[in-house]
Amino acid sequence: MPNLVPENEAFYGIQLPIQTLTQTLVDPWEKEAGPDELVMVAQVAESSGLDFVGVCDHVAIPNDDYSAHMTTTWYDPIATLSWIGASTEKINLLSVVWIAAYRHPLLSASSFGTLAHLSNGRVILGLGAGHVKGEFDALNIDFSKRGSILDESIDAIKTTFMNEYATHEGTHFSFESVGVGPKSPAKELPIWIGGSGPAAWRRVGKRGDGYIPMGNSRDQYKEIIETIQQAANESGRENASFDIGIMPPWSYIGDPPDGLPPAGLTGPPEKIAEHLRADHDAGANVFHLKFRSRTLEEYIEQLRIFGEEVRPLL
Repeated sequence: MPNLVPENEAFYGIQLPIQTLTQTLVDPWEKEAGPDELVMVAQVAESSGLDFVGVCDHVAIPNDDYSAHMTTTWYDPIATLSWIGASTEKINLLSVVWIAAYRHPLLSASSFGTLAHLSNGRVILGLGAGHVKGEFDALNIDFSKRGSILDESIDAIKTTFMNEYATHEGTHFSFESVGVGPKSPAKELPIWIGGSGPAAWRRVGKRGDGYIPMGNSRDQYKEIIETIQQAANESGRENASFDIGIMPPWSYIGDPPDGLPPAGLTGPPEKIAEHLRADHDAGANVFHLKFRSRTLEEYIEQLRIFGEEVRPLL
């Protein structure tokens, strides 16, 4: 499927607050928020001109040292994006990222096809391999095979989207002449692939339409884009174009007030825009924005300021 972002333009969006309380992402006010506040944020994101909202994916957080910072609150992506989709009209709905190995690809195709059908095609299917071994163990899935399961899942999901009755014969999954519907109005969904290293970048080039970053710095983007393009060329996709995501630092538009959680990018709209323009010059055209705030009202105000004062400068 062609990439979503028009040439020389960019998409801007957020991973929704509230839907995960992992200590690496959460601001204190989110712990007391719930479904109503989640919808409010999504609606303000839409009215502020953002292009997408994202929801994370974890199923069962193990009680171990590796996962201690994650907490146990992770909203289900399909349920949450459906809730958001019913309360908005045009903003895109992104899974960031759906851990492919946790579900059979027919189930993933059914879930996201239905979501796209109900939301008039506003779905971006973000997929990833996963990283929490204890979660794989709890689900009785071989952690060492997560990359190959992801590759095969992408192929199987694409086949299911593109055919009324699909057949797939693979190492991990096999099915013959089965139909899954409803489908997206476009019969396909854009597939963005998440990850932080070369394996993920090559996977984008071979199988994806876009890249979801996991904390990569701007100076890596020459290598990221070259790796994606080389993999595309080697896979017979020389003419493919890609949506390349970047995750700017935690941001606050304006002078940081007392009590604000740490933010790496602060200042007036012109300074924020200057940073994002440099990211765009490095090759990124999808921006996964992160705003710091002390209250729901402050978070919403940051979204509005971005839409009214920063985006016109980009």
